[in-house]
Amino acid sequence: MTTLLPLETPAATDPAWLTLKAEVTAFQQLQASDGSVPEATDRARAHLDTIIGAVAELSPRFPHDRAYLDAVVADLERWRDGGLGIPDFHDALAAFRPERSRIDGLMHLVVFPMYTQNGSRDRHLEAVLTEVIWPEEIERLEADYANPQFVSLRLIDFTPGYDSDSAVLFPETVSVREAPAFTWGAIFQDREAARYRRVVRAAAEATGLELPERTRRMLDDASLAEGAFVMWDLIHDRSHMRGDLPFDPFMIKQRMPYFLYALEELRCDLTAYRECVAIERRLRARPDAGDAADAALLEGAGLVQDAVLFDRIFRFALTGPRVRNYDGLGGQLLFSWLHRGGVLHWTDSRLRLDWDAVPAAVMALGEAIDRLYWESIDRPKTAHWLAAYELVRSVVTPHPASRWAQGLPDEVLAGPPSGYTDAVLDDEFPLSMFHEALDRTLRPVIASTRGIRAAPTAQALPGLAPTALTPSSRNGATDS
Repeated sequence: MTTLLPLETPAATDPAWLTLKAEVTAFQQLQASDGSVPEATDRARAHLDTIIGAVAELSPRFPHDRAYLDAVVADLERWRDGGLGIPDFHDALAAFRPERSRIDGLMHLVVFPMYTQNGSRDRHLEAVLTEVIWPEEIERLEADYANPQFVSLRLIDFTPGYDSDSAVLFPETVSVREAPAFTWGAIFQDREAARYRRVVRAAAEATGLELPERTRRMLDDASLAEGAFVMWDLIHDRSHMRGDLPFDPFMIKQRMPYFLYALEELRCDLTAYRECVAIERRLRARPDAGDAADAALLEGAGLVQDAVLFDRIFRFALTGPRVRNYDGLGGQLLFSWLHRGGVLHWTDSRLRLDWDAVPAAVMALGEAIDRLYWESIDRPKTAHWLAAYELVRSVVTPHPASRWAQGLPDEVLAGPPSGYTDAVLDDEFPLSMFHEALDRTLRPVIASTRGIRAAPTAQALPGLAPTALTPSSRNGATDS
């Protein structure tokens, strides 16, 4: 049995946590994809016995989660004693209420059988040490942008499921017999911010883009970047169910062409951008300077604008496979909108932005999507799909073989919506030549962010020297 260290000792170095992490990792090797253990041997039960003991030893560190951790122990014991079939952690999930304690620096020990979005689809037991990111300025912001289910977290340590691209903790991913009422959703803002800092730095170097001074400060300061991402995601998350919506984009289980999800995610990002422009203007117009929280909000509002812009046109556009990649398409759409609007220039193999004109151009795209939604309230569903496609194709060029671009045949138009969706190519909107060239430079950088954690200062990438995106480097580049 491990020995619990004093509570002032960092939890990540506590022998009980190290034991828990090692035992969960070993136990995962015995689990099937659905979380069950096909061979419920004494070895598997011994792992669970040690896991149960480690959770119980760690529990005093988390008095605010005592009911939850007690339920975790009970669910683990029931699973062990019941033959290690498909796990059911309904009671533990119902007891975990992190949205009730959004206190900056408060730590949580999270133990669930779950899959990790953008990571593994296997429902394996995972253990995660986290702490809440909730500074005073975010508490003040939340008073105007109420989002009681939103929880912002920092990764402290984790088992292999989070040694991945996953940056979220959602209750929907937990293995349960029936879904309880979902009251929270968490995002690991430190991972989002760390990816942003690494990728945008490399992209700016590769394209010769001169970044604004405030953006350069965010690339050098993890806490600034984390605060900006908390602010961005808090507003983004609440935007999904607000506005003139012709459809419920994610809550209703429906199969739709992926470009509709691209527009919805981009709409929420551009809503955050627009609101941060308004916050910045309002705070600058104040006759007094305000307090420290107001100053942090003012700074954060500008940083969110930069984060939405650069994360979208660089990291989002190039991350993930080219199979119905709706976030990738959203990044392509924003880049091409700015280029066609004459505020983004790719000249002499260098990227340049007309900074004074950027906010109006970005918000104009948000207004175009809002207009599409408003008009589609009066349209049949498939007519909305067709109108959405026209908006996207007016900015991003579709694949030459696209059936949608050529005009869907009458038998598809007269048939069920599934026929429309089936006609969409996996890569309906391929990368432009600009993004294809940039992809060859950024691909290893993006890959290096898998499992990334925050660092207090910018970290160099061993073995990666950002290469300028010149004609010679583009012609001579090879895929990594």
